[in-house]
Amino acid sequence: MYGFKTLQSIVFGHQEDALCRSLRASAVPVSTADCRACADPCDLGHEAYPRRFDIDMDTQMLGSVKPYHRQIVISTGKADWQRDITDDKDSLAAAILEVTSTNLHPPHPPLTITPTSPNPASPSSGKGVRPATGLFHTSDSTRTSVLNGSHKTVCHEEDHESVLVFPDFKVVTEVRRSVQGAHELWESAVDPSVGRDACYLEKSILKTWILPYSCVILLCSHKKRDNRCGIAAPKLEHALIKSLEAHGWDADTQLEHPSLTMGPPLEDLNVTPEERDENISEQLKQSADSKRALIVKVSHVGGHKYAGNCIIYTPSGSGIWYGRVTPHDVDSIVVNTIINGLVLPPLLRGGLNLERPNCQTLNDW
Repeated sequence: MYGFKTLQSIVFGHQEDALCRSLRASAVPVSTADCRACADPCDLGHEAYPRRFDIDMDTQMLGSVKPYHRQIVISTGKADWQRDITDDKDSLAAAILEVTSTNLHPPHPPLTITPTSPNPASPSSGKGVRPATGLFHTSDSTRTSVLNGSHKTVCHEEDHESVLVFPDFKVVTEVRRSVQGAHELWESAVDPSVGRDACYLEKSILKTWILPYSCVILLCSHKKRDNRCGIAAPKLEHALIKSLEAHGWDADTQLEHPSLTMGPPLEDLNVTPEERDENISEQLKQSADSKRALIVKVSHVGGHKYAGNCIIYTPSGSGIWYGRVTPHDVDSIVVNTIINGLVLPPLLRGGLNLERPNCQTLNDW
């Protein structure tokens, strides 16, 4: 049995709506495929949300993501946290808040966060078609988004965390759960003035690797913030694992120590800055071809009224924010977005570095 949109596309061909045309005008690689891969009601055995799982199905989602420069995810080994993750004063999140509150004051104040707006340089795919709003680049903001994650640290010391850094697509290990550790992390990998090749501090114990995955999928599971996220995340995780494995991919829910596949940390490379940047690019391309996904449950990302919330990061530097995701949508997300590198417009809340002129997919370089 087919869904209505699937039947429509078979009979009439895929029909592009205004949102899809607008995204194309912004050079975003999009798919016109149906988000739902099954009939309604479902005939493929997908898990369903409870009947009283009420979310906002009316307001426009695109544009509901506040621009940021970087997003980091701290290892905790948990899937739920205090309502505000910085309320745990012994956490790395609280230490980072203390450091950033100090670092972001004069004499070097942060740049004003640019409102979500179309890139004026974006090419237009047709007359009278406006580029999409809700898209932004790392250069549009100096804000850092800090999340807790369900992944466990790969460090031997229990009070040393492993921090995922996006869109850089790397992990920084040996981050001490202290103000000193937060300061070292900020100075080496998070400060907006630091580039992708990072700033390697003398006498620092931090070790950095490119992540050995084709994508990292973040699922909001913050039940203490909103019960719907706590319900949605486990069901989406299960559906993602099942779908990815059906397509011949490996799906991990815990971080593998990157030294097993990526060799020595970036800090240990005895190379010039140019050679380091080239090495990083080659490692990112190696990760993109791995057919491996890391799925991490994370703390509040905003917009819980759009649960389930899902963020997909790629080695090419894109971050796709999806909302209103159900297990029925997962197969389409896996095929169209994760494997084929195309955005599904009806699910899109916003995106980081999605505008890719002269690229057919988000997986292109």
